[in-house]
Amino acid sequence: MGNSYAGQLQSARFEEVLHSSIEASLRSSSLVPRPIFSQLYLEAEQQLSSLEGGSRVDNEEEEEEGEGGLDTNGPPNPYQLAPPPEGCCTMDGFCQAGKDLRLMSVCNEPLEVPAGFLLVGVKSPSLPDQLLVCAVDKRFLPDDSGHNALLGFSGNCVGCGRTGFCYFTEFSSHINLKLSTQPKKQKHLKCYLVRDAQGALTQGPAICWKGAEFRNRQASASANSGPVLPLLEGSGPLAAFSGEPGAPGLNLGIQMSAQQAGPTLASDQPPMAAAPGSRVFNGRDSPKHQQLAQSSLVMLARPSALGILSNSGPPKKRHKGWSPESPWAGDAGYVQGIVSRAKYGAGVAQAGTVGPASVAFPVMGSGEPVSVPDNLLKICKAKPVIFKGHGNFPYLCGNLSDVVVSPLLHTCYQNSQSISRAYEQCGSSAVQPISEEMQLLLTVYYLVQLAADQVPLMEELEQIFLRSWRQSHLAEVRQCPQAPPQPYPAVPGPAAPVTSAQLPWLAGLAASSCNHSVHVIECASSLAEGLAEMFRLLVEGKLAKTNYVVIIHACRNAAIDSCIAVTGKYQARILSESLLSPSEYQRKVHCELATGRLDSLGAFFSALCPEGDIDVLLDKFHQETQGHISSSVTSPSVTNAVGLEVGGIPTCATDRQEPRGVRPSQLAVAQKLLSHVCSVADSSTRNLDLGSFGKVDFLVCVPPSEVTFQQTVAHVWRSGVLQELGLEQEPATRQRVERHVLKMDAEAPATFTAFLQRSRRSPHTLFVLVHDHAHWDLVSAVRNLYSQSDPCVGLVDRLLNCREVKEAPNIVTLHVTSFPYALQTQHTLISPYNEIHWPVPSGDGAGLYPESKKYFGLSEFIESTLSGHSLPLLRYDSSFEGMVTALGKRFPHLHSAVIRTLVLVQHYAAALMAARGLPQMKNHTSVETLEITRNLLSAPKQCPCGHGLMVLLRVPCSPLAAVAYERLAHVRARLALEEDFEIILGDPTAGITVGKHFVKRLKSWQKIEDAEWRPQTYLELEGLPCILIFSGMDPHGESLPRSLRYCDLRLISASCLARSALEQELGLAAYFVSSEDPAEQAARSEASGSGDGEKPSGSDNEDEEEAGPEAASLEAASPSEPGSPARREWSCSHDSASSSLSSRGSGSVLCSEASAQHSGPVQGELTRASPPCGSMEEARVPVEKPRSDGAPRAGQQSLQVPSSSSSPGASCTGTLVLQAPQCSLAKACRQPPIIFLPKLVYDMVTATDSSGLPKAASLLPSPSVMWTSSFRPLLNKTMTSTEQSLYYRQWTVPRPSHMDYGNRAEGCVDGFHPRRLLLSGPPQIGKTGAYLQFLSNLSRMLLRLTEVDVYDEEEINTGLWEEPEWHYTQLNDPWPDLELFRKIPFDYIIHDPKYEDASLICSHHQGVKSEDRGTQRTAEPPVRRRTARIRLSKYAAHNTYHHCGQCQHYLGSQPRYQLCESTLHAFAFSYSMLGEEIQLHFIIPKSKEHHFVFSQPGGQLESMRLPLVTDTSQECIKSPTFTPTTGRHEHGLFNLYHAMDGASHLHVLVVKEYEMAIYKKYWPNHIMLVLPSIFNSAGVGAAHFLIKELSYHNLELERSRQEELGIQPQDIWPFIVIADDSCVMWNVVDVDCSGEHGREFSWSERNVSLKHVLQHIEAAPNITHYALLGLHKWGGRARACEVREPFSRCHVHDFVLLNVDLTQNVQYNRNRFTCDDVDFNLRVHSAGLLVCRFNRFRVMKKQMAVGGRRAFHITSKVSDSSAAVVPAQYICAPDSKHTFLAAPAQLLLEKFLQHHSHRIFPLSLKNHGHPVLSVDCYLNLGPQVSVCYVSSRPHSVNISCSDLTFSGLLLYLCDSFVGPGFLKQFHFLKGATLCVICQDRNSLRQTVVRLELEDEWQFRLRDEFQTANAREDRPLFLLTGRHI
Repeated sequence: MGNSYAGQLQSARFEEVLHSSIEASLRSSSLVPRPIFSQLYLEAEQQLSSLEGGSRVDNEEEEEEGEGGLDTNGPPNPYQLAPPPEGCCTMDGFCQAGKDLRLMSVCNEPLEVPAGFLLVGVKSPSLPDQLLVCAVDKRFLPDDSGHNALLGFSGNCVGCGRTGFCYFTEFSSHINLKLSTQPKKQKHLKCYLVRDAQGALTQGPAICWKGAEFRNRQASASANSGPVLPLLEGSGPLAAFSGEPGAPGLNLGIQMSAQQAGPTLASDQPPMAAAPGSRVFNGRDSPKHQQLAQSSLVMLARPSALGILSNSGPPKKRHKGWSPESPWAGDAGYVQGIVSRAKYGAGVAQAGTVGPASVAFPVMGSGEPVSVPDNLLKICKAKPVIFKGHGNFPYLCGNLSDVVVSPLLHTCYQNSQSISRAYEQCGSSAVQPISEEMQLLLTVYYLVQLAADQVPLMEELEQIFLRSWRQSHLAEVRQCPQAPPQPYPAVPGPAAPVTSAQLPWLAGLAASSCNHSVHVIECASSLAEGLAEMFRLLVEGKLAKTNYVVIIHACRNAAIDSCIAVTGKYQARILSESLLSPSEYQRKVHCELATGRLDSLGAFFSALCPEGDIDVLLDKFHQETQGHISSSVTSPSVTNAVGLEVGGIPTCATDRQEPRGVRPSQLAVAQKLLSHVCSVADSSTRNLDLGSFGKVDFLVCVPPSEVTFQQTVAHVWRSGVLQELGLEQEPATRQRVERHVLKMDAEAPATFTAFLQRSRRSPHTLFVLVHDHAHWDLVSAVRNLYSQSDPCVGLVDRLLNCREVKEAPNIVTLHVTSFPYALQTQHTLISPYNEIHWPVPSGDGAGLYPESKKYFGLSEFIESTLSGHSLPLLRYDSSFEGMVTALGKRFPHLHSAVIRTLVLVQHYAAALMAARGLPQMKNHTSVETLEITRNLLSAPKQCPCGHGLMVLLRVPCSPLAAVAYERLAHVRARLALEEDFEIILGDPTAGITVGKHFVKRLKSWQKIEDAEWRPQTYLELEGLPCILIFSGMDPHGESLPRSLRYCDLRLISASCLARSALEQELGLAAYFVSSEDPAEQAARSEASGSGDGEKPSGSDNEDEEEAGPEAASLEAASPSEPGSPARREWSCSHDSASSSLSSRGSGSVLCSEASAQHSGPVQGELTRASPPCGSMEEARVPVEKPRSDGAPRAGQQSLQVPSSSSSPGASCTGTLVLQAPQCSLAKACRQPPIIFLPKLVYDMVTATDSSGLPKAASLLPSPSVMWTSSFRPLLNKTMTSTEQSLYYRQWTVPRPSHMDYGNRAEGCVDGFHPRRLLLSGPPQIGKTGAYLQFLSNLSRMLLRLTEVDVYDEEEINTGLWEEPEWHYTQLNDPWPDLELFRKIPFDYIIHDPKYEDASLICSHHQGVKSEDRGTQRTAEPPVRRRTARIRLSKYAAHNTYHHCGQCQHYLGSQPRYQLCESTLHAFAFSYSMLGEEIQLHFIIPKSKEHHFVFSQPGGQLESMRLPLVTDTSQECIKSPTFTPTTGRHEHGLFNLYHAMDGASHLHVLVVKEYEMAIYKKYWPNHIMLVLPSIFNSAGVGAAHFLIKELSYHNLELERSRQEELGIQPQDIWPFIVIADDSCVMWNVVDVDCSGEHGREFSWSERNVSLKHVLQHIEAAPNITHYALLGLHKWGGRARACEVREPFSRCHVHDFVLLNVDLTQNVQYNRNRFTCDDVDFNLRVHSAGLLVCRFNRFRVMKKQMAVGGRRAFHITSKVSDSSAAVVPAQYICAPDSKHTFLAAPAQLLLEKFLQHHSHRIFPLSLKNHGHPVLSVDCYLNLGPQVSVCYVSSRPHSVNISCSDLTFSGLLLYLCDSFVGPGFLKQFHFLKGATLCVICQDRNSLRQTVVRLELEDEWQFRLRDEFQTANAREDRPLFLLTGRHI
């Protein structure tokens, strides 16, 4: 059908391939049959004749250049396509279904590309400038070199979606190519299609249909004909991309240089964001670069076919049943095993970069196969690990189970070719990647430098590449400001570039100095030759001392091929096991246990023991001791236990439990959490409305560990948080607490569903979802391959990341973890601003940690290993490591975890036997294990209560943990130690099982009387001597007790080289250490000052417990015979097996084998005879804590241990104690545990880089993430937690199995979830207590948000005066009767509690009671006014912090609305008293313009609309509300939406000019009246004055406007509301007067809306006859006398309705700062107007600590004056040198009179019968001075003063109405004082003359004063005189 190809298979070639394939399959030992057609790819025959090959090339060249034959010299071959079906589309560029296929049309559309297909551009002859888009199976397309394209065609139409085109002829007809020649895919499939950085589909690299050989020849033969393939557009890095989650791309940057990057990876790899200017390959493999030897042509092509022998490719095209997902595909069989290993690999398996470490990436195979020899594992004692390097890798066949092949090194090479984003701005033309030759040479350098016990790490190799690249481009890097710092010094390397010819020689030269540890094999023909040579050398045993084999195939004119084989037994075992996934690891161990492979190891152990089998010795010992256990042998702990039961409770120092409480650091973290939640609520996105929540609920999710679950339940139960949150009324039981803790097991979904339903039912409850131990189970529920088999895998993703949780507005998710690295990636859901890091003790949080406690974490443990510390807390056991290494060589088929476990169990068994009286067993254990068992057995003897130590034995594999438990339990039983210590199997899926006698002991220690009690957490095992065998692949957050003394981590996997894995294992020992008592410190200091011979001795038990014999100073002398001590010092490696005892413990057979592994003797060995157990005298310096504050050390003495009896019985139980024994638990509380690590992990943890950062911190942070680039800076020790988070967020991405992998594809702008927080802190530091405290704080805050502090004060001055005889008799009147109300006299007395410090106002209606009331008024105001906390009602006024859906439109701040548009309007009117025109400015939002009248739309403001008196609408408020405010833009209660109950109203904020912008920002939808700038420093009187004058002027304008409409002027509504900005709620008092007697009544109070209050008052009959209306101030203790009168004629404050028509001639004093409302009330009343207070309506005022009158500060004008200004300094003599003050003159005057009026009116002090006469004003003269107000206006209403004699006269800015005759009608005491206040000194003299004051008053020059203002500030002047 026209599908002819260059290099098509001949029939002979077909038969040859067929027969060889069948033969190879028959020879293969693999169970999976090899596909017969695995080699049937197209190959260009290199041995063809030149004539045949030349003609074929020339023919294709003509077709290629002729574009379908249109431009060839000869006529085209006639070809006729089949006619299209009737009715189909035949338009060019469209398919027959009518769908557009042109690239320009579909470039931005999402196209579905099936797995295994690529988007390809098709060239149509009829559309020369267009490309058509189609999807082609990549198996039918060639690779980079033009090879391996499968015969035939398979494609899909991306337009109509039709699939299954098996012939290109058929497909070309469908897409309307309309060809005149035979359709050929080579001619018309032109290029790959890629997506650019914007996601648009664009033309990519051309498809290479010719072999590299022909291209080479053609390029050299026709140099002037131009390149065959066009250069790739753009110079940035290339990246692969796929929109499908299941088929992600690969980020592979390729520099446009002359270096070859090697074949690329498969297409199913994680995506990376494309760099600017980069191309993104859609659904296909990224291209590579090749540099031709004789050309600078840069060519891009597909990678070669991937696979291994057993599954290397698909069958021919006719076999339609084959698919990429079928078992015959390239990812099945053995390849699939390699893939799964790569997913979970660590160490070298952790490539650490975007690559095949996590994806299905079969090893590339090409060329002749290489057979793996049989019995290779048996010969080599380990599986060789082959890492593919550069170029093509040959096929392997034969014994494939004995080798491991990994592509991770190839990935490392590829990622090192990419240029980091930090260097992109330097320009790709100047910066080139490192060459392949240099990569391989640097790899050889690295391997040569590795020690015999070191394992190569990809992270180290990447840093070497980075150093080399930085050196070669130093100039460019220096120009780049963002270049990362150079982490290492320079590495040796050739100055000139390395060529392919030089590479083998240089590599061999480098390997020649390593004593044969690295062997280089140079291949002449292919890489297969080198592999075959390596296998031959392995079989012949010639590579016994070689750890690494480097195979190089370097040709002069082609790219290099390379691979590296790890053949060292130690390294190969670790690397091969590191490639196993956790499930494969468990399965392998289980298989070895089930098949009985351990029997051979057990037999070997028996052979090692010269005394016979250990079990035989145990049985013999058991028979000897059976029934003959005397009291002398009985354990002291047993004796203690018996003593507890008989009577007499022993006491111990540790019986005093530490007080449980919240530590300062926990309080600080809880407060930080609360602050972050408030920040989320305060953000402009409004994703959390805290104001809508009134309650807090929570759910804590923990891993599926029963101990962790019970531990968290206990924390919650003890914290009392359920009672604080109101979730439980009484102390909750543990069963009720368990409802709030969720264990993530199979039952979790049902509980979580109930939690979601509860959150939906309670929208006003804020639910906090706490994800504790959040780094556990980050597996994606969508992309998890094992979700079907294990429903618990991916459970966190399914529950916590479900749509309901993300969208619920009342759920906040808090992730809590000690290892947050996997949650700090580029795709994380957690914003960096929502991260809370635990305060560091050495940083800002130093003050949060008490001196009595010191936290020991990872850094402190590492610090103890430094040279300045003699007793390291981190150790390793070299004898144990040597035995494990030797056994690993002897038993290569066994997993190292099995060997390590059995060896360690054997050591524990031998140590227990040695401690029990079998001293010969000491040779079969190590010093470390012997130390542990000795202290475990002897510790209970030192405590009267029998407290002991805990030994943690970490066995990650559960089957091995069960084996260890059974074996140790058997040994314990045979040694009759069941009563001495317990052995506990810590299985995460099960609870704790403890023997009954140990439970009794725990209950007696903890004083528990519950008969059914059993320990449920490890914390409850405190003091119990036990071995805890802790299983599970990862710890799940279990906390360990203070009695933990040894943390044995010798069995953790040495291949778990990820930062989180290491830190969580070491975090088990994290601990808060208590400081010693001062007396003990003094004793130790005194002891340390004495000589060695005088130091007190302790038991050797105590010394071993503290650190062990390896850390001790050994003194081989008894106390009675002091001799020269034999001291053993620590070696630099802190080897815990540096004694001859441990050397002999390994066995002679193993020592000889281990000597090859360990290069030399350990320093500090002490050779001595082996004494009996107990005769070794060991002592050590106690733990020396690192000190930065000069605190004394924990101890600095060296203890002598006496020789004990040499008898076996006494050696294990009896020691001579020279001082009182100390409880081991008490000592354990003051010193952290000792940790034993594997040697490899120990070296990794203790090694540091140049900055002092441990090497472990530079590892891959978590197995579930990967690095984005090899070119990344290193972490630095000085980085804070926040900086580390930002580092990981920049340089790591999640793997496809990670739950955050698809986060960025969700369409979010930034991908962050707004209500998700992350709390990270060190392990065991108190994070649970911190977030429980946070829940309490959050609940209190929410309760506080729903409550408000309002003033709760009784009315003042209610009992000072005689009760009047008049009342308002109609108690049930809803409104006052006008005529009846006129008869009520005005009450001059001020009753508002805020005027407690104001002067009393007396009148002739109210007389003073006979008793003196002066003592009831204190001179000083109360320190704090009384308040009450009241819950906000639904009718409350709110500040800017309130957000709810109902009032969003009212505030105009809803995000989906545009910013409120406002306009500024000027409004001017004249006022004669000011002498000038007043110009005000209105800021009117567009939504409020309907309240105003404009000359035209958008024109000049004319007036503010006013309703009619007769309007009766219930949906609006007639009175405009004015609220003057200053300094309260955030806290002012301006949101009246709820208070008005949604009614329409006009609300105007009155602000000062300088505050206009800030008020506009916070209240964009409010009308604002801006005062003129001259009032910026004025008080509230100016605001009230301008409000009233503006309102009256507006009333006149409205009357004129509406009069034209026929409305009478008196019908216009004349009232306005002037309200304080602190009025929060309104109540109404309902009175029931149905009592039997006339005036008996009862009352109740309820909350009502402001709408109800105003509409009720506005509906009052004859309301226009009242000048001023007000409300009663709320008080919580209302009295009957206050409720009895429904209306009062008295002062009104804070919230008033002002009739601007009646009060036209009564003005507010614009100069006043205080008491201006009292002054105005008196003016209104004296004008004969009615002032009415509605006593049944009560207003609540919120207490505010900011703004208002507090905004005015009186300070000195002298800048350097720091002295406080007191009120006495507010007044000074004129022309004096007094310090002037920066404050208004009126404020200084009012404050001075308030505090020092007794200096002016001495006769008025406490003289209420003779008040001060105040004319036309009320000024506060202080609480001890009474005043009498009179008005000088004609026809004013004044009190009768004929019977009053005044003690003083106050004339304040008196006008012309005050004359001499007016003043002469008043009588004054002799010596009464006069005070005249005027604007200037001239007015002062004129006033004295005009009023003829000198006739009755005597003046002196020294009696003239002024306010302490400068002249430019216009001070006020005072003149005082005495009455003659």
